[in-house]
Formats: sequence, C-alpha cells, structure tokens
Amino acid sequence: MHINPERSSRPDYALLERQVESVLEGERNLMANAAQFSALVYDTLADLNWAGFYFTVPARKGDGQDLLVGPFQGKPACARIPFGRGVCGASAAERKTIVVPDVHAFPGHIACDSASNSEIVIPLVKDGEVLGVFDIDSPSPDRFSDEDREGLERMLAAFMDGTDFS
Repeated sequence: MHINPERSSRPDYALLERQVESVLEGERNLMANAAQFSALVYDTLADLNWAGFYFTVPARKGDGQDLLVGPFQGKPACARIPFGRGVCGASAAERKTIVVPDVHAFPGHIACDSASNSEIVIPLVKDGEVLGVFDIDSPSPDRFSDEDREGLERMLAAFMDGTDFS
C-alpha cells in the first residue's frame, strides 16, 4: 500500500515503481488504474500543479487523432488536444518524452493553467500505437530532470504492464 507522509523533489523512483505495482495489483481497468496512478504521482512528487492522462481518440474533424482528457489531479484542464499541438500533442505525434523547462518558450504551447511554467509529457505507446500521454505540470521553471524523466518512464511502464487498454 502507498504510504508517503510528504512530497519529495527527489523521489525514490524505484520505490515508486513498486508502489505503482502494489496500487494496481488485482485491478486492470484503465480508468481505475489511471486515476490511481495520477493520484500517486500528484501525492508523491513535490511542486506540481497538474498530473494526469490524455487518451487517444478520433479527431472531431478530419481523419486525425486527438487527445481527450482522462483521470487527473489538479485544476480543470483542456478537454481535447489535437495530435501535434502543444507539448502533449507533440509528444504523441513524435512518440517521445518531452521535457520543457519553460513552457512559455515552447512553440504552440497550450496554456490550460497560467500558473504552469514547466512540463513533462510521456507518451503511452503499446504495440506501436500511441494510446495517449501522461502529462505533468509545475509552477516552477525547469522542474523536471533526467532522473525524473527516467523514473516516470519506468513508473508508466509498470502502469502499462498492469493495465488493460481495450
């Protein structure tokens, strides 16, 4: 079971990966697991103002794909983001993690919360298909390090292994 009395700016990602596995044990439902994962991240990492999922859906217009907001922690967010737009859309389109030290300098940044100053977005790719992204915002500039990127990618791998996406 998850026990963490305070948030950390230098979390123990190996421990958090084990906590993901523990929290998700016995449940494979996408929405339940995404809600649990978002809460775990938001509760354990310091200096965040948003943490949550966007899932891939058909675009409202045309043949493309959009990202539709899923379970998250924080203020209300943008509901739908086209692939290729903003940090989330760029991560999905490029199929790679994007760390942005200053969101205001990112071309095409979508400001859902004006308090956000840095961001990390990790794509959820399974069998070559982009299923969505996990997005984290911080009010502090340059909040996310390579250690955060690597640790969060491992945590998301555990989430993906413990979750059914069908």
